[in-house]
Amino acid sequence: MPPKKRPRRVWARASPRPVHPKIPDALKRRVQAEGDRLVAETLRPRYVKPPPTDNDFNYVTDLLTKWHQGWFYFRAIYACPSPNAISPTFEMRFARLEYAGGERFNLAFMRYTGEWITIYHDVELDEALAGVRDDAYFTM
Repeated sequence: MPPKKRPRRVWARASPRPVHPKIPDALKRRVQAEGDRLVAETLRPRYVKPPPTDNDFNYVTDLLTKWHQGWFYFRAIYACPSPNAISPTFEMRFARLEYAGGERFNLAFMRYTGEWITIYHDVELDEALAGVRDDAYFTM
């Protein structure tokens, strides 16, 4: 039986990454202010509790927000009290607003595999923040 021929490899130019629309500074400040208010008034009282008495489980110590490129992230800081912990704390992003143009956003949650899953497409800021506040995908 003759040996099989290998398929010929061809170099090709990769398609360019999609360009995110530029976020207006006024909208960026508004998103930051409303996101910080949501964290301070609703999420922090709901999820930041006193340390548990059992030392084997991680717990939320703080919630923060941060812009990174075209995305606005909601982040949780966890404490690791176990003596076997690699680090005393770690940060986990749990929600992401992606600017979609105009005054609209896409809202995604972080799946346990590390993949972002967008569940709200092209919604206004108020609806996206309500999703973070009320939707079960964003519980910790």
